[in-house]
Amino acid sequence: MVISHRLLIISAIFITSLITANIIAVKLIVLGIDPVRIGAFEFPAPLPAAIIIFPLSYIFGDILTEVYGYRVARRVIWLGFLCNLFAVIAFALAGLIPALDTEVQGAYERILGYTPRLLAASFAAYLVGEFANAFVLAKMKVMTKGRFLWTRTIGSTIVGQGLDSAVFIAIAFAGVLGWPVLAGIVLTHWLVKTGYEIAATPLTYAIVNFLKRSERIDTFDRDTEFNPLLITR
Repeated sequence: MVISHRLLIISAIFITSLITANIIAVKLIVLGIDPVRIGAFEFPAPLPAAIIIFPLSYIFGDILTEVYGYRVARRVIWLGFLCNLFAVIAFALAGLIPALDTEVQGAYERILGYTPRLLAASFAAYLVGEFANAFVLAKMKVMTKGRFLWTRTIGSTIVGQGLDSAVFIAIAFAGVLGWPVLAGIVLTHWLVKTGYEIAATPLTYAIVNFLKRSERIDTFDRDTEFNPLLITR
């Protein structure tokens, strides 16, 4: 199978956005909007800085599935998982080596050190969210006969990003924060990420149309097996 340079570029952007988001997620940011508190529920909640880049992984995941199909998207999703795992292992090994400056060591561990719980939450949310996103988009494409691209990019994001946010927050913070607080964080994440996808719809259209013309491909997953573990098919 000949892999086009365009597919390599899209895959590289997808994976880079994933790894970059995980690195900068340690910084919390606010949206400049005074939160509204109803009991213990607060909206909007603070967001990780990853919000500025992580949604790109869903946008380019949509592009992969829309143009090349679920089979290719499945392989790239797993490749992203393995690359992220490789990066985490590298960060952990480097962290085990004492730094010449103890302040540098502390800063390194604070930024690039991952607790097992947060790591498990991140990996689980990524796999659940990305595969749900690709599955919904592929199914909707067949149902709509390839029309109304915006309905499936936004629809798949609503499902994928919703699951991603819920899985990550539940695994990472259940028992640490109250459920009303967790609900506020999940809702904030979900709405901001979905809004990001909606705002990027013109960009998604432009890239999809360019790739379909230049690659002369428009894949429909009519007979695809959607088992996420079947990476050899």
